[in-house]
Amino acid sequence: MTNIDSKHIYSGKYFNVLTLDRPHITRADGGHLVIVPKREIEDRTELTQEEAQELMKLSIAFGKAMKIALNKRGIDIERINYQENGNWVPKMHLHLYGRARLAKTQKFGEALHFPKPETGFYDNNVPLDEKDINEIKKEAEKLL
Repeated sequence: MTNIDSKHIYSGKYFNVLTLDRPHITRADGGHLVIVPKREIEDRTELTQEEAQELMKLSIAFGKAMKIALNKRGIDIERINYQENGNWVPKMHLHLYGRARLAKTQKFGEALHFPKPETGFYDNNVPLDEKDINEIKKEAEKLL
């Protein structure tokens, strides 16, 4: 995930939490965060017990924070989808996808659609803004 343009929003002992400049889910449809290990591994089976615990803690805290914060910011998040795909980059990373009830592109209640980046599908997706990120960080800090 290091070759993807992103903003670092939190650093744990073993993982970083990022927001992408070119998200899979546009802001109004729910937004997108990624949790990335500091060491390169292929999948979660290579995590130590301590790393696995931190991954679970961060996914819970940032998922809950994302839902609370983005609802406060006017995005009607119903739930968070947690996905560890590794299809484009065979390195362990966990996506947190906000699912907004009124989503226009990635419609709530339907499976998420992820075409290859070269199709242009993501070109107009809007990333989370600084106020969104600050609110998510504030909520996550309460939970960590």
